[in-house]
Amino acid sequence: MKTTRILLSGTAALALLGTSACVTDPNTGEQKVSRSAIGGALGGTLGYLLGGAIGGDAARIIGAGIGGSAGAVVGKQFDDQIKELDEQTAGSGVDVEEVGDGDAILVRLPDGVTFASGSADINPGFYQTLDSVAESLIKYPNSLIDVYGFTDTTGTAAFNQQLSERRAKAVADYIAARGVARSRMATRGYGEEYDQLRVKTADGVNEPLNRRVEIKIIPISQEDVAAARSQ
Repeated sequence: MKTTRILLSGTAALALLGTSACVTDPNTGEQKVSRSAIGGALGGTLGYLLGGAIGGDAARIIGAGIGGSAGAVVGKQFDDQIKELDEQTAGSGVDVEEVGDGDAILVRLPDGVTFASGSADINPGFYQTLDSVAESLIKYPNSLIDVYGFTDTTGTAAFNQQLSERRAKAVADYIAARGVARSRMATRGYGEEYDQLRVKTADGVNEPLNRRVEIKIIPISQEDVAAARSQ
C-alpha cells in the first residue's frame, strides 16, 4: 500500500525535491512528483487538517441523515476503505492517507493532472478515478466529506481564491452526480495559501505544485450521531 500517516504539526516547511520522486501523469505521460514519495515532510505542513469538519459536524450529521457506525465497526471500516481506495486509484497519481490516529482519510488528487492552469474544469481523463472515489463514498455512507481546493501562484490572489473554491465545488458536484449525497459534503477554497510544496525543475526553478483538490473523509460513529442530536 502507498498510504501514509499524516504527521500533524503547527510548523510549515518548504520541500525542495528532485524530479526522481515522480509518477507518470496518466493523461499526458508527463512525469509528476509523487506525494507518496514526499511522505511525512508534506504531512507536517498541513495545519488546516488539524480542525474538524468544515462548519462543524453536528448540523451536517443531522442534515445528511447519517446513522453512524457502531464503535467497534468504525475502525475496521476505516481500514477497509483506505485499502480499497488505495487499490482502486493505483496508478492514477492519487494518494490515500490517514489523518491522525484514524481521525480521517485524506484523498489527494494530483497536482497539474486534475485541472489545467487557471481552470476549474476537471480533466475528462480523471473521471474514472473520481468514479472510483464516489463508489467508495457510497459504499461507506457513515462519513462527512470535506473538499478542499487549491491553486498555484499564477494570477492574482483574489482570482486564485475564487478558482480554488470553484475547483472544490467542481469535484463535490461531480461526486454528487455519481450518487453521493451532496448534504454530506462541504467545500472550501484555500487559494494559493498552501503552496509551500515545490519541486525543483530542470532549469532550477522552484515550481509550486498546488493545482489540486483534496477530499477529507471523516468517519461518523453512532456516538457522534447521538451527540449531534442532543445539541
